[in-house]
Amino acid sequence: MTHDVLNLLNAMEQELKKLALWEGLPPSPEALASTTPFCMNTLRLSQWLQWIFIPRVRAIIDQGAELPVGANMKPYAEEAFAVDGVHSTVLLDIIGQLDQVMS
Repeated sequence: MTHDVLNLLNAMEQELKKLALWEGLPPSPEALASTTPFCMNTLRLSQWLQWIFIPRVRAIIDQGAELPVGANMKPYAEEAFAVDGVHSTVLLDIIGQLDQVMS
């Protein structure tokens, strides 16, 4: 399962880069410190994926800890990407696969 998650994280990173959504500079510490789910009040979903989700899941894997269970990101991703004008069935498929693997 860990290998599958790493492959999906790598695919997600590549798709974000392909869509020109991968950013060179991080958001402010205040924006990253939001306690709202997905930091939806301070970050776009693509930013949350890049700066919070991907690094945290990789760190969990690197530490050999248990991955979180019950990921259900795809419904929010469908809404958030529509609002942000992001059109990528590939990215949504990756998110859906992560939801399945981490459930």
